[in-house]
Amino acid sequence: MIHIEKPWFKDEQGRILILRGVNLGGSTKVPTQPNGATHLKEGFFNHRDVSFVGRPFPLEEADEHFARLKAWGMTFLRFLVTWEAIEHAGPGLYDEAYLDYVRAILEKANEYGIQVFIDSHQDVWSRFSGGDGAPGWTFDIIGMDIERFQETGAAFVHQVHGDPYPRMIWLSNHGKLATATMYTLFFGGNDFAPQTKVEGEPVQEYLQRHYIEALKTLVRRLKGLPNVMGYNTMNEPNVGFIGFSDMHQPANDLRQGDTPTIYQTMLLGAGIPQEVGVWEVQTTGNRQTGKRWVNEKGISVWKEGYTPLWQHNGVWELDTKGHPQLLRPHHFSWAGNRYVNFYRDYFRPFANRYAQEIRSVEPGTMIFVETIPESLNPLVWRGQDAPNIVHSRNWYDITTLLLQNYIPALAIDYRDQRLIIGKQKIRKTFSQQIQEIKSHSRQMNNAPTHIGEFGIPFNMKDKEAYETGDFSVQVKALDASYRAIESNMVNSTLWNYTADNTNERGDQWNGEDLSLFSRDQQDTPDDINSGGRALQAAVRPYARAVAGEPLRMTFDIKKRAFAFEFRHDPTLRDPTEFFIPNLQYPEGYVIEVSDGYYTMNIEEQTLLYYHSFKRDTHLVRVWDMGKGSPEAQTAKVQRTWWASISSSVTAIAAGLVIWWLLSRRKKRKQLSEE
Repeated sequence: MIHIEKPWFKDEQGRILILRGVNLGGSTKVPTQPNGATHLKEGFFNHRDVSFVGRPFPLEEADEHFARLKAWGMTFLRFLVTWEAIEHAGPGLYDEAYLDYVRAILEKANEYGIQVFIDSHQDVWSRFSGGDGAPGWTFDIIGMDIERFQETGAAFVHQVHGDPYPRMIWLSNHGKLATATMYTLFFGGNDFAPQTKVEGEPVQEYLQRHYIEALKTLVRRLKGLPNVMGYNTMNEPNVGFIGFSDMHQPANDLRQGDTPTIYQTMLLGAGIPQEVGVWEVQTTGNRQTGKRWVNEKGISVWKEGYTPLWQHNGVWELDTKGHPQLLRPHHFSWAGNRYVNFYRDYFRPFANRYAQEIRSVEPGTMIFVETIPESLNPLVWRGQDAPNIVHSRNWYDITTLLLQNYIPALAIDYRDQRLIIGKQKIRKTFSQQIQEIKSHSRQMNNAPTHIGEFGIPFNMKDKEAYETGDFSVQVKALDASYRAIESNMVNSTLWNYTADNTNERGDQWNGEDLSLFSRDQQDTPDDINSGGRALQAAVRPYARAVAGEPLRMTFDIKKRAFAFEFRHDPTLRDPTEFFIPNLQYPEGYVIEVSDGYYTMNIEEQTLLYYHSFKRDTHLVRVWDMGKGSPEAQTAKVQRTWWASISSSVTAIAAGLVIWWLLSRRKKRKQLSEE
């Protein structure tokens, strides 16, 4: 049974575990019935009559996909569910067929020795505000009309906008009215919207109560499954408007497309046209490229009988001439007499409540507390807060993700928006970023660190690899991320594995295409690796269970050279276990150990190392049998380099000699002619 001992996961023998796997899966964000792929508009607004049964894949495909993931060493899954999938029909109405389906899928995962934790997934709140997660009725209860989001500027929605869908523009919804309002109400409605109640209940309580109860319903269905480790609080929680002191600024640092200020997005939703800035993502960052008028028809996003919510709560009003007037410019930065802090005042109480409620059904289960991506501020988690937690955080190579292009010597450091130039500097920066996430974990009672998402777009350079079959650029990009993971020896789940990914529509959601697998790359169904993308980078050796403290882990993808160093725990007698993939070493591999002995199981792709107790630290190295040792490879490169230099020097010298001889001959000829 996996358990937590700060700051590690450990197995029953007390060995430290390094957990690796994937997010399963990308298309879980949208329904199967009707087909919810975001490029399809038909049936989109009929949000109560949908089904997510069959996400991440039909039950009859489970053996195929779980066998593949096990063969790739990805035996730790961040298993996606959405609030909408459980409670789409209406408040308190749960989809029993979906709950049964999830139970059946996870029982099948257990047959393959695959551990999972449940990720309650959302992006920009809901499908109807341009992402996924919450049911459509969450907008109904506050009076928002989801069919008016696009034209009022309240959200940018693929289903309504149609193709072509601007790259990654869904992120811009964080600063728009629909998404930012819902986050603010969910986490801080008591302070910022005290006048808004649902059936007499404060809106914050109503939303949190239904969200948590939906997840508890799932926990009841999964209770007792030995491979379900725990539950995530919420994917990528966002502040909404909370903490912004200037309402004349956008509520989004990553600006793209139409970018209204906080005040403007409220007025747009009330049917008051606004001229807003238009921004563009470029290699060197974001910049404003112009302005345009939005909602020129003056349509209100609020249903008949509803006063615009932020007007109703006294943030702004219409004066006697019908002109809007901002009354409380600092409304979202102060509560009572205190300056608000999102983590301290809103997220932390929610996460503790979530942990308590989930454990009322499944006592002792792990709670994966996920913090805001790219946040520079740690969530402080003290002794009185929920125990047995994991710090989960998403991390990406932002430049590659946003540009859908890999530039090896160019990246942006999100910490200070600084341009990083040079491969070595980028490698160091990536490692430092994850190191800082680990440091935040130490402020959360020294919790284990889990990178919930990292990954790359496979549709780089206008899907060039799908035509050529050459994924070498993707291999380099993904390897750069894995190196950062390995240098910090953190637990991780790659984003993502989408069973129904296609080259045309990617992961079926907002044009994203980050799946490690695609049917369109599956030339030989009998080959378990067929359909995989950039497997050279993703399927790599690693230490699974360590009889001591990990000190260093590296993998050189070119040399296929793996090294792992650790300090043994004198109380442990079990071996250190490694995953050594046959995909990396089709001709076999050579092992070198500092001491002790080892056993190999090629079929199971495992290496067991039994260290001696005569020294404190131990080193295990693996390299490709066909390539020789790393030293031999380096020497070969040096010899090749020296041979090349020598050959060049010889050629130059010979050329000079020939030139000198020809010059002498020409001079003698001139003298004889004279």
